[in-house]
Amino acid sequence: MVVVPLSKPVNSGVNRAADQSESPSWTGYAAGAALVAGGLLLMSGRRRAGVVAASAGTALALLDQKQALLTIWSALPGFIDQVQQIIGKVEGAVEEIDAKRQTLDRILAR
Repeated sequence: MVVVPLSKPVNSGVNRAADQSESPSWTGYAAGAALVAGGLLLMSGRRRAGVVAASAGTALALLDQKQALLTIWSALPGFIDQVQQIIGKVEGAVEEIDAKRQTLDRILAR
């Protein structure tokens, strides 16, 4: 039978590096606090102050998530094209329904 030690070494350089890389994101905390404060101000009836605080929180969150913002920004033209195609299809369907309505009106008017 083999005995395997389960305790971690106390002086491990790898663990120290991992602890340092997991430092808290203060901009994330500030963004969250500003968003919560903005929500509370909005619920308490202070609309203007709530909007300002929520806007500041949103700006801080965007600063903290630069890569995600760049990804969304680069994908935005594709989304706009898709929305334009959907609007075109809906417009065509509405025109088709209108044409059928006019035909039905002519038939029933006789």
